[in-house]
Amino acid sequence: MTQDEILLKVEKPARYSGGEYNTPDMEKECDVRFCICMPDLYEVGMSNLGLKLLYHVLNREEGTVCERCFAPALDFRALLKENGLPLMSLETKRPLKDFDILGFSVQYEMLYTGILYVLDSAEIPFYAKDRDERYPLIVGGGPSAINPEPIADFFDLFMVGEGEDMIVELTALFRVCKKKGLSRREFLKKAEKIEGIYVPCLNTPARRKTVKKAVVRDFEHCFYPTAQLMPTLEVVHDRAMVELFRGCQNGCRFCQAGYYYRPIRYRSEETVEKLCKDLIRETGFDEISLGSLSTGDYPYLEKLLARLTPIAKEAHVNLALPSLRLSSFKKEYAENSRKSSLTFAPEAGTQRLRNVINKNVTEEEIREGLSAAFDQGYRSVKLYFMLGLPTETDEDLMGIVELVRNIRRLYFEHHKGGINITVSCSVFIPKPGTPFQWEEQIDIPEMRRRQFLLKDELRKVKGVSFHYHDRETSELEAIFARGDRALSALIELAYRKGAMFDSWTEHFHYEIWDEAMNELGIDRRKYLGAQPLDKPLPWEFIDIGVTRDYLLREREKAYRAECTTGCDKGCKGCGAALFAPCDEVKKK
Repeated sequence: MTQDEILLKVEKPARYSGGEYNTPDMEKECDVRFCICMPDLYEVGMSNLGLKLLYHVLNREEGTVCERCFAPALDFRALLKENGLPLMSLETKRPLKDFDILGFSVQYEMLYTGILYVLDSAEIPFYAKDRDERYPLIVGGGPSAINPEPIADFFDLFMVGEGEDMIVELTALFRVCKKKGLSRREFLKKAEKIEGIYVPCLNTPARRKTVKKAVVRDFEHCFYPTAQLMPTLEVVHDRAMVELFRGCQNGCRFCQAGYYYRPIRYRSEETVEKLCKDLIRETGFDEISLGSLSTGDYPYLEKLLARLTPIAKEAHVNLALPSLRLSSFKKEYAENSRKSSLTFAPEAGTQRLRNVINKNVTEEEIREGLSAAFDQGYRSVKLYFMLGLPTETDEDLMGIVELVRNIRRLYFEHHKGGINITVSCSVFIPKPGTPFQWEEQIDIPEMRRRQFLLKDELRKVKGVSFHYHDRETSELEAIFARGDRALSALIELAYRKGAMFDSWTEHFHYEIWDEAMNELGIDRRKYLGAQPLDKPLPWEFIDIGVTRDYLLREREKAYRAECTTGCDKGCKGCGAALFAPCDEVKKK
């Protein structure tokens, strides 16, 4: 049975058929064939902006063709295996093992078994030491590259930081080395000199070179694809997106992205307007998301909306404003969005704990922001919080309940009808590159206690639904977030025991991981407990720009419940401005 015949038997054949509108020319002459893969289903991978960016960046390059692949659903994988077929690319149906480079976009820790699942499906050995010149170069990138050690043994190299410029330089070097007939190891020695490239086989845990993350220095003029691929089935985020800026001025002490993507670099409202016009003309999306880590902090947002609103209305396109802070919400923003539901993230229920985590939002700002939203017709509010934050007490948890009650009172002061409030609580995970990277994670019994305490109290409040994150997944994510190379054996063993699609609730089986950890004698508290302040951490050879001293100072301020003002109030000397000019001087 051929792959085309197999597609007639699977649940969603569009996941594997390719042929999307705006697909680049796959038949052009090339000497480097690159396949980019997010090891999750098509619906998830095609929602990822970073993957789209790199795909289109590579296909602009002369002599390079970039194709895509995603993790096959279980039905498709079973049929491939039954018929002796390896996993192939979407565009040309070329086996993955026949590409020059196979690049994985690793967005979060729960995708780690997905990497092995894709390699297994493609008939490619898991470990870099077991692959010779017959196999493609295996490259990793994405947010998880801030600590690549748990998966380092599987990869030939990692791209650390922002990839648009780095991937072009890496591919050009590969082309030169290929023409000269150089060996893989000779190529890796040269690649290591590129800013942002980490080569595990040339670095041991005991002796590693510092790797400085790559940064796009001229964000205003860097390439941004507007003739983007149009998915052939509904995906998780089925809309176009324009980045307003990179980085974040707020410095929430738990937020890895807020530190990893510093320094702050803005696009002008003129550039964003042009990109939006081009996206409207070149795609069929009915919604454009004006995205960033904190969209409301874009200093030109009101001017931009004044420019875009008439354009969007004429084209019957909705403007979405995700990642708004309660303190930055204004009625003008609501007028440009659908009134279905409003999402905010107070993160903590009391002002004391919000100060600890440096969530610079007050009760009064919460009240003002929600009042503006209710006046614009919103009747549904989603609130995101975190459990298990450093110094958290039961009083802080009860603060969440009181905040929810206050929101209900606020609504009924001036409005009639019902209001729906959804409260979602994740579990705090100490992430590398943050002031809380040294903190412990509460254990599973304590997670359960705090979750059920909140659940029991919130069920007493009318019109409120409560959701909480899976405890076992949170523990595993924390283990991998601060893991070392000893965990590659765990990932392999868990995969061979049946672990895959771990980010999907219906596929995650904690007992597999529990059994594998016990079998290998892995001490969980080594990764979950408080980390020593006087010793280097496994990931600290990665230089993200923000200095260790700055993170420690922020940690000390957290324990004093002291806030640090945003970058817009003046540079705090974190160190990231040395990587690229920081636009913190621009004012609203």
